[in-house]
Amino acid sequence: MAVILDGKQIAEKIRQEIKTETQKVIADNNKKPGLAVVIVGEDPASSIYVRNKEKAANEVGFFSVVERLEDTVTQEELLQVVKRLNQNDEIHGILVQLPLPKHIDEKEIINAIDYRKDVDGFHPLNAGALMVGDKGLVSCTPKGCIRLIKETGIEISGKKAVVVGRSNIVGKPVALLLLQESATVTICHSRTKDLAAELAAADIVVAAVGVPNLVKGAMIKEGAVVIDVGINRLEDGKLCGDVEFEEASKKAGYITPVPGGVGPLTIAMLLQNTLEAYKMAEIKL
Repeated sequence: MAVILDGKQIAEKIRQEIKTETQKVIADNNKKPGLAVVIVGEDPASSIYVRNKEKAANEVGFFSVVERLEDTVTQEELLQVVKRLNQNDEIHGILVQLPLPKHIDEKEIINAIDYRKDVDGFHPLNAGALMVGDKGLVSCTPKGCIRLIKETGIEISGKKAVVVGRSNIVGKPVALLLLQESATVTICHSRTKDLAAELAAADIVVAAVGVPNLVKGAMIKEGAVVIDVGINRLEDGKLCGDVEFEEASKKAGYITPVPGGVGPLTIAMLLQNTLEAYKMAEIKL
């Protein structure tokens, strides 16, 4: 049976590391790292995420601001909020909670965020830095996936990794991060001819495609590390991932549960990115 990678426990350890470092940087610089979260409308899931982010930021000692806007806000009004936060030197990280209402161009809003404050890692300059291996702010969920893999103690270098999913938010960046760690990486997607054959040789599997139980237990290589990013709600209301957990856990060496696996790491990495953005802005090296 696989070892369960407890995202809550690992995230708590990371938050304690961040809290300790935050206390030190505040003592040295007399200024708190600042995180601003912008939420448009009353989407229940987004509201929960934002509350969790605000709570986590306060717990580690950050200065935290939430800008709550009506879903009737215009694109120009939202751009003005982003501009104001860009210019606020108390704010080191800016996150605009997605999805946005249909009348707003998400890409334009993301591009308007100062890339040095883009703690989501979605700005083209940060995405480009990741592509060429330069320093930048890395998307939180992919960064969390790598941290989870490293928590196993298994060496990533030289391993065969298969990423299922090619989104700009998870699939592509996690593949690039695995490449940086010297894994041999294959990206699979909806047009992949034989997913089972690709997965059969994979030492590391990252599933991020949003299809319930797409990755069957029989497809998993004995002893593989399985990171399940998917979070899908079934007709009976239960949550499940992209991996058939019960069967996969019989073959995998390590596996993340859904929920409680990757999710908590995403918020922990958001805090880590905010601290990194603070250090880039405030600590003159």
